[in-house]
Amino acid sequence: MSYVSPSHLTKRFNCPFCNAFADQHWSPLTYQNENSAYGGTDYVTSKCISCRRLAIWYNKQMIYPDMIIAPLPNPDMPDDIKNDFEEARTISTKSSRGSSALLRLCVEKLCIHLGEQSGDLNTKIGNLVSKGLRPEIQQSLDAVRVIGNETVHAGTLDIRDDPETANTLFALVNLIIQTMITDPKKAKEIFDKIPQGKKDGIEQRDNPT
Repeated sequence: MSYVSPSHLTKRFNCPFCNAFADQHWSPLTYQNENSAYGGTDYVTSKCISCRRLAIWYNKQMIYPDMIIAPLPNPDMPDDIKNDFEEARTISTKSSRGSSALLRLCVEKLCIHLGEQSGDLNTKIGNLVSKGLRPEIQQSLDAVRVIGNETVHAGTLDIRDDPETANTLFALVNLIIQTMITDPKKAKEIFDKIPQGKKDGIEQRDNPT
């Protein structure tokens, strides 16, 4: 299921605490004055039915905990990459430049995970292209590489006022993981269920003697 960002008075979204896609119970915050009279405020709370924790909203904006609108990492993302991805998520609404730089690091680590140990990131991607990398994955890798690199150099690309582009980079990293890790993993799981005799026939077909 796709990640659904927390939104004011929305019935269901991914909880900012436990990440579960869960119903939210909304309640206004009131106050009691010295005369025991109650009054309304501009604050409301959303309570996750999964973890039971409260988020606090003011003027339709979540002020506690920090708002995270970036998608969750692909479950098949390697742990060392996932750690950087999660760190990028936590700062995405505060520093699009910082999150973009971390996502570039994710791509570099992914290239190493895919067997490209030597050279800079541009060279690693080029090596993957020479091995038959699909064009849309090459474009995704290079988009994260270039944007993540350029955002830390003065006078070049600046995405501080373009959060949509910054958030798209998260989706691109997940797409790369889906294509390069998840899909082959699923294909192998299905292929492994084929009887060995059939596998031998496939081997003979592809490697005739």
